[in-house]
This record gives sequence, structure tokens and C-alpha cells, in this order.
Amino acid sequence: MEPRSAVYLETTAMAAELGHRARDPTDLAHILVSELCSATAANSPALWKLLDRALSSRLLSPLLSLSLLAPRVIPRRKSKPEAYRLFLELLNRYATFIPCLDSNPYRDKVVKSVDDALQLSQNYGFEKMGFGCVVVFFYLDLISKLIDSTMEDWGLKSGYEGEACEAMDVDDVVKMNERRNEHRENLRRTNARLALEVVEKITASKKTRILLRLVRLNMSEKFRDVMRRLQYIEVHKSTSPSLVSADHLLSKLFTNIQKVMDGEYQLAKNQVIGVLIDVHSCGWTSCHNSGAGRTPCWIPFDISMENAMDGKHLNAISCIEILAELTKTLQVVNQASWQETFLALWVSALRLVQRDREPLEGPIPHLDARLCMLLSIVPLAIAHVVKDDGAAPSLEQNCMLGISKNGYDQGSDGNKFSSKRHGLISALQVLGQFSGLLSPPPSVVIAANNAASKAHVFISSLKKGNGSRSGVVQNGPPVKAVGSMLHLIVEACIARKLVDTSAYFWPGYVVPQAPSNDSISTHESPWSTFMAGAPLIGSLKNALIMTPASSPLELERLYNIALNGSEEEKSAAAKILCGASLISGWNIQEHVVCTLIKLLSPPLPLADHMLMLNAILLGVSCVDIVHILSLFGKVPQVAVALLPLCEAFGSLSPPPDHRSCISDAPSAYSVFSCAFLFLLRLWKFYRPPQEHCIAGRVGNVWMQLTLDYLLLLHNTMIEIQKSAAIEGAKITIDPPNGSSVQPVYIDSFPKLRAWYLQNQAYIASTLSGMSNKNPVHQVANRILSMLYQKTAKNGSVSANPSTSSSNISGSPVNSGDDVHKRPMLPAWEILEATPFVLEAMLSACAHGRLSSRDLTTGLRDLVDFLPASLATIISYFSAEITRGIWKPVPMNGTDWPSPAANLLSVASEIKDILESAGVHTPDFHTSGTSPIMLPLPMAAFVSLTITFKLDKTLEYIHGVVGQALENCSTGFAWPSMPVIGALWTQKVPRWHDFILLTCSRSPFTRDKGATTQLIRSCFSSFLGPTLTSGSHLIAPLGVNGLLGEAISDEGFRLPVAPGFLYLRSCRLFHDTHFINEVILRMVVEWAREPATGWTSSGCTRLKSSRNSLAFAVGRAKEAASLGTSLLCVAGGLQLVQVFYEETLPTYLLTAREAESADKGSSGSLSHILEGYAIAYMLILSGASLWGVGETSSAYASLFSSKRARSVGIHLDFIVWALEGNITLGCNPVTWKSYVSCLVGLLVCFVPAWVPEMKQETLRKLTLGLRGWGEFDLALALLERGGPASMEEVVETVLRSP
Repeated sequence: MEPRSAVYLETTAMAAELGHRARDPTDLAHILVSELCSATAANSPALWKLLDRALSSRLLSPLLSLSLLAPRVIPRRKSKPEAYRLFLELLNRYATFIPCLDSNPYRDKVVKSVDDALQLSQNYGFEKMGFGCVVVFFYLDLISKLIDSTMEDWGLKSGYEGEACEAMDVDDVVKMNERRNEHRENLRRTNARLALEVVEKITASKKTRILLRLVRLNMSEKFRDVMRRLQYIEVHKSTSPSLVSADHLLSKLFTNIQKVMDGEYQLAKNQVIGVLIDVHSCGWTSCHNSGAGRTPCWIPFDISMENAMDGKHLNAISCIEILAELTKTLQVVNQASWQETFLALWVSALRLVQRDREPLEGPIPHLDARLCMLLSIVPLAIAHVVKDDGAAPSLEQNCMLGISKNGYDQGSDGNKFSSKRHGLISALQVLGQFSGLLSPPPSVVIAANNAASKAHVFISSLKKGNGSRSGVVQNGPPVKAVGSMLHLIVEACIARKLVDTSAYFWPGYVVPQAPSNDSISTHESPWSTFMAGAPLIGSLKNALIMTPASSPLELERLYNIALNGSEEEKSAAAKILCGASLISGWNIQEHVVCTLIKLLSPPLPLADHMLMLNAILLGVSCVDIVHILSLFGKVPQVAVALLPLCEAFGSLSPPPDHRSCISDAPSAYSVFSCAFLFLLRLWKFYRPPQEHCIAGRVGNVWMQLTLDYLLLLHNTMIEIQKSAAIEGAKITIDPPNGSSVQPVYIDSFPKLRAWYLQNQAYIASTLSGMSNKNPVHQVANRILSMLYQKTAKNGSVSANPSTSSSNISGSPVNSGDDVHKRPMLPAWEILEATPFVLEAMLSACAHGRLSSRDLTTGLRDLVDFLPASLATIISYFSAEITRGIWKPVPMNGTDWPSPAANLLSVASEIKDILESAGVHTPDFHTSGTSPIMLPLPMAAFVSLTITFKLDKTLEYIHGVVGQALENCSTGFAWPSMPVIGALWTQKVPRWHDFILLTCSRSPFTRDKGATTQLIRSCFSSFLGPTLTSGSHLIAPLGVNGLLGEAISDEGFRLPVAPGFLYLRSCRLFHDTHFINEVILRMVVEWAREPATGWTSSGCTRLKSSRNSLAFAVGRAKEAASLGTSLLCVAGGLQLVQVFYEETLPTYLLTAREAESADKGSSGSLSHILEGYAIAYMLILSGASLWGVGETSSAYASLFSSKRARSVGIHLDFIVWALEGNITLGCNPVTWKSYVSCLVGLLVCFVPAWVPEMKQETLRKLTLGLRGWGEFDLALALLERGGPASMEEVVETVLRSP
């Protein structure tokens, strides 16, 4: 007892002495630690006892005391093992019991002292440290130093030691007799293990793990430093006896770190809401030949791809970017492995191709565009996804994979850290089981056989030892498929370096029987002959047009010939590039597209390349090729390349003998017209003014492309390119080609700008300001004289109905030879005068001075003379139809063409199509004495369009006319599409099915009831009918029920899939709020159905078991996934913003009578499911467009940059409601379920959104959650709030019990 009493007395005396010297606890801690570490009192038991008593009694702050001791004791642990042992004991007792200090000067002194002692500001890059940051970095610094010291004491040099650990080798006094002291040696050895035990105990604390997770979420590089140390331990564990002996301790430490990375928050599992976030239901349970058995949560893939096939919509950004972001989003939201994700992506793309096996004949994208999606866009999108995978797994993956291999992480998802590339390979191997989707279309059989034969030759060559990789090319009629779509997919992946030729050795990949000689002919590729220097003439030219190129080198040589060859060679090279290489050269399709765009910007003077440009412009005018360019996101670049062509060739006069661009040789007029109409196809130049607005909100329903917007996109990409070059960042967009390496503005093209402004002016208002001596009006007179040589002498075509002897300018008509002279003027001058020509022609026809036949003939002659004038005709007629100032004319077959012969049958077939999709509309009344009437501009335009021949050389005209004609039909109240459809089916019977399907979209332009029925049919066909819907659309369900198995099969087939009709009609919807409200109502109705079903089935017990609830949650997720997809394709970014900012808040504020009738457990469950469904829909709709995390610069400029505003507005609304500032109309259970699930989904799926929110909003939201008892959820939200939230998180954690 004497030594103990002596220590007690000494401690008491020291406490009294130190207390006199210290002014406050901070000074006392400094003095006590200084005394402890002095040379005279280093091992004083009384001082250590005093420190222990001061810490246990909370007289001293453990944070401050341990921080002061650490840099003084740890570096001297070898010379003073006793002090190090006592320090570790103090850590073991007090490190996990750091109290939260109130904000006062004492806390500020503690913060500054800890910062100075550990040099936290310097080491972690913070200029000003708050209490929360100090606590977090104290633990991080302490864990790092203890791990480093243990590794060094065990003879391992990790190489990650910081400055505080570099002094470990420098002891103040190292004496040989101390090294021989067996007791101290044992103490040093046990200290190393004890330090590791302290680290394990610290990381085992839930509070510490939360603080470490703050570092991982907000300062990932600092957390990776810890991971590097653990990785080093894992690598050297087998070679170090000390590490082997500490195996069990290390396993606990690794498990603790795993919990840090996983996140540990969870909603209360004893509540139904807690189970909602935890349900995993989107994996692949089985493989079916057609893929129909997969879970419906992947439906966004199918809808996105089918939507991309709409020929009337061109993409502002590459589908590669869109699909890549959607892939990453669905992988996160569906909580799926990469194998499941990539498998779903491939199956959706195969189904896309399958739906066009027997395509409708008409000017729409067909199989070529769908194959481009499967074999070019999808592989490139996957390449974007896996590019971050790197050559090796990340530090966290390496470390945690090591944990899993050694059994430390029992029960975790084994696929969580698997490589994306490994998931892709596994998905491709599993894809071979979907035999029903892999059968190639007839036109692709030869290509599939070639791919299979290439693998067979490769394997045979390796077996023979020569390693040859030469392939074969097959020609001839369709043959029995030896290869399959899988072979083409694998070749596309090999070309993008996603997989290598080891895929040839997959079981069952190579067909064992070789094809017979009579079914496959083998010969040398014509491209080999071309690369050998053969001229581009005759059979070689034709063979190259029919055979896709196989390498960029071949394209490069072709490009040089197109620029520098003879005129004949230039034209031939252009036609070859627009042939099979562009359409079916899937492995290098992106290179072909870029080469074509480069050729659209040849060196000056442009006139020297007229033949080459004419061949390219005609070649790319095909609907499929235009759509392929759109899929690659090249619309802005193509538009920029076309601007100088239009400016230059539009300023040149035609040859003196020019009469028609349709039949004459290429000229300035023909090249200008091709370039100009191609440019106009890229944006909706004919849109009437009111179509740029929507009800109650300025903006487009869908982000329509305009010329200004296209130039803005291009210039934005230029700036992104420059910024990335300066910062040395890796970008994912393709660099601009040709001359478009600088920002482009319309002011640089004065002629085009003048027409652009004039076009906008006469769309917005009627023509005015006639002048007798205006040069433009004089040109218009010359055009009229050319068109009406006979009637012009009588002055029948006049702008003034009261003076039939006057022409447009008001001067007498000259009957001499000049009146018949064609105006051989630059195209821009002709276009400038064309609106006045059209005004005069329509006025003359309306007043009986010009017959309908002469009007149509004059319009056709004008288009023949200058096809580019069709642009002005469309804009002018569209505007005049919308104004409604022209009287209707009878379509009686005498004055105007009559649709009477087949109008009734066409109207009946349209009605059948709509009814097969679940849409019932009033009958189209054509009986009675009233004649069929159309407004004069519409009648004239329709009559003009049916005069064009269906010639391949006129595709650049048909591509503009078709969309404009359908748009014009929506410009007035009377339904005109059946009349237009009847006239066109008379002209082109083989387009019958395409025309009917186009006409069936017309009711959705103005009939909200029809739109509601169509949306309901989409839900019924995909999910099955509800008990109250009364729908008869029962089978098939799923993707096939929604989108159909094929568009057509031996002619048009009923029923038409509702989803397919929706995707082709959704861009005609005008009322944003209405579409959002309808889709939201449908999602809620189908989400609540399981609870209603349980009640109606007579079950009296709440189905709260996990299986029953999993089914209900799965149903809600499926409904939300479908609703999200329909919403996003209908209105894109604008519709989602309206959904966040207006639609959903309005829904929650509105009281509904149906909810008051829901009582009992089933009613509560239905409200819970309702809240979950709308929360899931909100998160998924935003994530589908904005991404779940960091996106590419190009994608962010269009979509992700809009995220913070919309999400912030919606969270502010939630906060106002939680504070009681808003009276909600929804059920309280729905509200609580919605808010809890929304925050849970934010935390789980899109944590990158949280730091973008205002800190005040997050703080108030967490207060509301705590009021509901959701403490863990509130904390999880704050954790992801960025560095600005660290202070509040730490205080919350330290104050919690």
C-alpha cells in the first residue's frame, strides 16, 4: 500500500501545483503534457495518474490531451516504450468518448491547440478549422499514425508515412543497454499489437465510423490514404509473421472499414417504410429466349431506344452520351451488378432490331438505324461506362476484394466491386442463351456468317501455328444463318477494345460445322484491291459502295481522293463513303461519320468541290443516314459545316441555260438546295409562333432544335474542348471536325442571316410594306412571269385583286421577251422574293384569277427551278394555315384533288388502329351534303406534295415535305389528316400502312381525352389492368405488350402496341401540366393496386410479410419506372423540371375525396405505397436526365447543370410544409412515406445531388426527420451535404447517446 499511497500523495501535490499555474483547463492540459514529456518526468506514475483522473473526471478534454500527447509520444515510442504504452492505454479508454463542446472561447482555444499540435490545417489543406473538422481529422490522423507505427515496428516500410512518422527512427537517447533489456523489448513488441487493437476499437465505434465516412464522402483522397495502408497490409500479410499472428484482429479492422464504405444508416426495419428502400427486386431471375421474363425495371432502356428511332426527332446530343448515363443510372437505381445491367442493355437493343424485322415501307428510319443502335451506339456507350474502370480495380475494390476472399465480409454482395469489363464479358456469355433474339434479319445473315467464319478461321490458324487473322467476305443470296447477332455484337466490342479475341474460344461460340461451299463464296475484299492502288472506276467502285470498309486507314485514303482526285474520282469517293461503309460499317461507323463531316468542309474555293459535295449531300439525304448522324450526335456539327456551303453556293448564279434542278446536271442551285434543305431538316424552321409555347408556361414541351440552339451547342462543345485542353482533362465528346474548330455565329453568314430573320418575320406576321420600285418585288415579278408566261400577259396573277392589270410592283406587265426571261439570279435573291410570289399566287387563286391547277403547276415549276424555295413555301403556308384567314376550298376532284374514293376506308382504318391501342375517338363524319373542305394554303400544299415522284434522288425533298405536311395539319381545328392520308394512299399505295400510322397520331394534338386513354393503355399493356380500370388489354404484358414484338408482319397488324403509338405521338402533346398530371395519376393508381387487391380478395390480415410487401414495392417501382420513361420522352428536361417544381407540389397540396374513403390497414398501406411510388418516380426522372453523379462536360452543359435549381425548389417546398407554413391536402401517411422515402432514395442512389443543396434547407429537413424519429436517416442526409455540413454532423454524432 505504501507505493500506492505515495503515488496518491504525489498526484495530489502535483495537481495543486499545476492548478496554481494554469489559468483554465486548456492551459492545464498544455502544462501537464509538457511535464509528462519532459526528460526528468517522462515516466512519472503520478503525472500519468493525474492525467487519467483529469480525463475521467472531464476536467480535461480528451481531444486536446491526446492530441498534445500524440506528436510527442509516438515518434519516441522505441526509446520510451513505457510512455507509449500508457498513451495507448489512454487512447483505449478515452479516444471514443470525446464530448461535444459548447461554442465558447474555451472551445476555440481547444480547436486552435489541437490544430497546432497535429498541424491539421497544413496537412489537410484547410485555412480555418472548426470544431467538427478538428474532431474528424484527429481520428483520421491518429489512425494513420498508429497503423504506420505498427507497420514500422514490425519491420514493414509502407512508404505512406507522413511527416509526423518520419521522426520515428530518431530517438532522443538510444542506449545499447536499453536494447538488451528484455522487458522493454517485450514492451515494444506488445505495444505494436496494442496500437493495432486501439485502431480496431476506434473504428468499431459507430460514431467514429460516421466521422470516417464523412472523410470518404467529402475528402475521398484523404480516405484513400487509409485504404492504401490497408492494401499494403493485405499484400504483405502472408509474408509477415507479425501480420499472420494478428489475422483475426485485421479481419475485424477490415470489417469496420467495410462498414464505413457501405454506410450503416437504415430506416427503422420494424416499420413498413423501412422495408421499402431495402427491397431488392430488379435482378435477373431467369433467362428466356426472348428476354420477356426479365424484370420490368429495365423498361427505360427499351423506351429510350425505341424513342430514338423516331425519324421526326433529331438528337441534340449523342445517343452514346444519353445511353451511357442511363446505363449508370439504372445500375445504381436497380441495385444491380454490371453483368445484369449490360445484359439488360444488350437484350433491349436486340429487341429493338427484332421489332423492325418486317418494317413499314415509308420515309422513316428502318433496320439500318436500329442496327446502328445495336452494333455502334450501344458498344460505344458501354465504352464510355467502362472507361473509368481502368487497367486495375480501385484501391477500395482491391482492399475489399481481399477481405471477401479471406472470408472477412460474410454475406456481402460478391458482385459489388466486380470490374465493369468483367461484367460485360459475363453478360455477353449469358447473352448466347437468348436464342430467340439472336437470329439475324435476312439482310444481315451474310454479315453474321462472316463474323462467325472470322472466328473459325482465327482458331484454325492458331491450331496450325500461323496465327493468321485473315477473314472471308461472303456474297450472294440469303443463306441459312451459321453466325448470329451475337457474333456481330462481339466483333463490335472487339473493334472498340471492350473484349479481345479470347471471346472466340467461349464455349459454343464457333459453330462446329463449316458452311457448305454452295452457300458461301469466298473472295478477296475489294478494299484490298483499292488499298493496292486500283482506280475508282467500274466494278471496283460498285463493289466498294456495296462493301463496308474495315479500317480507318481505308477511310483516310478515300478522304484524300475525295479532296485531291479527279472530278470523277471525287464523286466516286463521296458515293462510296455514303454507301455500305456508312450504313453497315458498324465496327468503324463513328469514323465514317466523322470523315463525311470533314468532307463537308473542304478547302476553298468551294466551287472546285461541287461534284463531290453534291454527291455527299444527295447520299446523306436518305432518312436512315440522317438518323444515323443524329444518333451519333452530329447534328450541330453537320449544321455548322452546311452554313458556309449555303452562304457560298447561294451567292452564285446558275448557268444561263438552267431550267430545272431535278433533271439538269449539278449546279450552284442544286448544291445550294441540297445543302439548304438538309440544314433545314435539322431544325423546325416552319414552326408557327404559338407552337413555341405551352399552356401556362413559356418554353417548349420538348427541347426543339433551332438554328440558334444548334450553334449554341456547337460553340459550347468548342469551349468544353478548350477548357479540357487547358486543364489536361480527359473529355468524352468528339472533337469538332474540319473548319469548325472555332465558335460559329450566324452573323458570319450575312445572306443566311437575312433569310433567317425574314423567315421568322413572315411566320410571325403577314407580309406588308409593298413598294412599287422595291428590287425584291421586281424579282418576284420576274419569277411570276417565268411561272405564268401565258397568264402574265393578262395580269391575272396580281397582288392587288382590284387591279387585274397590275403586277406585284404595281407597274404594267411587259409583254415583250423580257417577261419570259428566267431570273438567273443567286439563290438568296430568289428566296428573298419567294414569299411575295406565294402571296400573289394565293391571292390570285382566292379571287378566281388563277386556277387551282395553275397554282399547283406554278408551285411545282418553282420547286423544279430552285428546290430550296420549298423551304419558303413550307414556312409561308404553315404560317398562313395557322392564321386561319383563308377560306376553305372544296376537295371535289374538279378544282382540287378528291380523297372521296378511299376517305371512308382510311378513316375507318385509323379508328381501328386507335381502338386496338385502347383509344376511342368520335367517328370521322364524311356523310351528308357538305363537301370535304381544306383551307386554301393547305389544299395548295397537299396538291404540291403529291406531284413529287418517289425517286431516290428526291429524298432530300421528301425528308422536308413529310414532317411539314403533318405539322400543317395541326394548324387548324378541323381534322385534316384523314383527307391528307386518303390522297397520299391514292398516290403511293405501298405506303398505305405508314400513312395510316402517321394519321392515327392526329387526335393527340388536341384531344386530351384521347391522350389520357393512350397513357392508360400504356400502363395496362405493361403492368396489366387494375381492378377499377376496366381495360381489356390483358395479354401480352411487359415489353412486348407495351412496344409490340414487331411493327409489321406481312402487312399492317392489329393491335398496335400502345407504347409504340405513344412514342410516335408524344411530341405532339402541348399541355405540359396535363401530361404530368395524367402520368402521375396513373403511377399512383397502379402503385396502390396491390393494397386494394388484398382487400378485395377477402384477406383480413395486413400483408406485411416481406414477400408480400416486396411484391407491392416491386409493383410500385415498375409503375414509377414506366411513368418516368413516358414522362421523359414526352417532354425531356422541361417536363421533368415542371414535375419537380409544379406538378408534384400541386399534387401533394390538393385534397382528394378518394383518399378519405381509405380506412384500415389496407388504406394505410396504399398510402405508404403511394408515397414511395411518387418519391421513386421523382428520383428516377431526375436521375434519368441529370445523371446520378458526375457526368461528361457535354452532357452536363445540357442536362446536369439544371439539376440544382429544380431539386432545390422541391426540397424548399418540403421544408415549408414540414415547418407548417403550407397546408397539405394529401393523406398524412402519404406525406410521411413520401418524404422519408425521398430522402432515403437521395441518400442511397443520388448522394452527389445533396452537396448542391442549400445548407439551411438540409438543416431544416433533418430537423423534420428527427421530429418523426428518423435520426439515422437525418444523419445520413447531413453526411452527404459536403464539407459545409461536417460541423453539424460532428456535433450531432457527439451529442447522440
